Amino acid sequence: MVAEIGTKVLLHGPSKCVIPAPNTHTMGAAPELSVERTALAAPSRMLGTLALMRRMLLGVLVTLAGFGLTHRLAAEVADVDQVAALALATIVALAVATAALRRAVSPLVAVQADLQIRYEEAVADALRDQLTGLGNHRGFHEELDRQVEKAIAEGTPLALLLIDLDEFKQMNDTRGHAAGDRVLREFGRLLTTTLRRTDQAYRVGGDEFAVLMPLTDIDSARMMSRRLLAQALQPAMQHEELRSISFSGGLSAIPELADGRARLYSQADSALYAAKRGGRTDIITYDPSIDVLDESDTRSLTAAVVEVIARGQLAAVYQPIVALASGRVLGVEGLIRPVPPAPFTDTSAMFEAADAGGRLMALDLACAERTVAGAKAMPADLFLSLNLSPTTIESPEFSSATLLAILARHGFAPDRLVVELTERQAIHDPGLVRARIDACRRAGIRFAADDIGAGNSGLRLLAEISFDIFKVDLDLVQRSASESPSGAVVGSVVELAGRMGALVVAEGIEHASQLPALSALGIQAGQGHHLGRPGPIEDAVPPVQLEPIGISAWRQSIGLPSPS
Repeated sequence: MVAEIGTKVLLHGPSKCVIPAPNTHTMGAAPELSVERTALAAPSRMLGTLALMRRMLLGVLVTLAGFGLTHRLAAEVADVDQVAALALATIVALAVATAALRRAVSPLVAVQADLQIRYEEAVADALRDQLTGLGNHRGFHEELDRQVEKAIAEGTPLALLLIDLDEFKQMNDTRGHAAGDRVLREFGRLLTTTLRRTDQAYRVGGDEFAVLMPLTDIDSARMMSRRLLAQALQPAMQHEELRSISFSGGLSAIPELADGRARLYSQADSALYAAKRGGRTDIITYDPSIDVLDESDTRSLTAAVVEVIARGQLAAVYQPIVALASGRVLGVEGLIRPVPPAPFTDTSAMFEAADAGGRLMALDLACAERTVAGAKAMPADLFLSLNLSPTTIESPEFSSATLLAILARHGFAPDRLVVELTERQAIHDPGLVRARIDACRRAGIRFAADDIGAGNSGLRLLAEISFDIFKVDLDLVQRSASESPSGAVVGSVVELAGRMGALVVAEGIEHASQLPALSALGIQAGQGHHLGRPGPIEDAVPPVQLEPIGISAWRQSIGLPSPS
């Protein structure tokens, strides 16, 4: 529901949560309406502070008493001169003060050590794929940065192998997701047991893997990769599902073929694509001729994207975002699908083609136009969320006026729009992105950090840009429990959101059994097939919505005085 004065209020039965209006406060500023979190945290902090003050005061009193007693005994009983008595008393007082200080801060040191352990466990869990035990997408890209920097600085070789399991989707569809998970786990075990100790394996996508091979030239990497393929094709695997699974791989290396991170990755990716196009079940080493052969494909795909935009071969579907405590629909996320006769059947392939052909901003804006147009009849107390890539926001042609023009054409209020910025794509200029987001927010548009926990930048994006909504990634949600390291990561996100006055939305909620753990972690809203599948706007929005309440009524409902 929309508050009358710049705040959207979401009622959760006995508890409340707030989506703040756009603002430009810094992370350090206390959120204006984060009342319940502050009320719960304040007593604990106050008790800890009082206990420390008592210990420090007791230490001061004991120190003074020790000084006075020592000085008196030295002067009157031992009959030493004043200078010696003061020196002796000072030494004793310092010893007492040191002991008292150590006793006062020792609980804090213990707490700090415990927090450090929990933090390291949470970081390790956030960088690990829970299904295979390998590193995950975020861990791979962070380690790739480190290894490339080290290889260039030390003049040592570094090889990269990118892997796609062949026909995995078909097997997954015919034998089921449980069988697919067994295949992924067994392939992860194969990587762990076959690779050398210095090699590092990662699961970077559904059926996509990556292997970093430090101190390995291209010839040695080719031999290691073919050995891995031969092992995967062996019939003596633990699970029969893997007998029919092979993989395709693409190789590149520093310094023989690549001179930096970007070329190393793009070359390995091009080689992988060539292996898949050439019949699969092969390891291809990057060759410059691969890119020459691909130029015609790129031109063809770019033309296909232009055709989709020009002919409007796009359809919007909407998925509800729901308050977990009450089940109330708070807003919807608009998702785009290509429709016949579009030359694409898959949304991801369409955006990848647009990115490769330099048409990503044009496609992003066309999708935004279609999404807003389809949602203009939505009740006025709901927000609409849509996706923009960091590449679009960094584009020289982009500005707040770009979005405002789209909204104006469809009579859609700026303060009802939420733009989701994904972490799955790199941000090259955080300062530029921050400035443009701030300009949009001054115009009323709000922003959400999407896919938190999935992208290359991890939680760094949250530290650099102020967001109104935090959307936690599907994978992190599915393995979250209040006592697990993943739960600790989600808990940290929730705590940061509370400080920034932001709403936390859990993505990918597939089962009712996930809801209690998410509520225990303090997540206020959710999205996923269990709560509502993507579909027409009339299916995503219930026909009856409660009337908006004013800010005064809301403040009174939680026991705050009305503003003067």
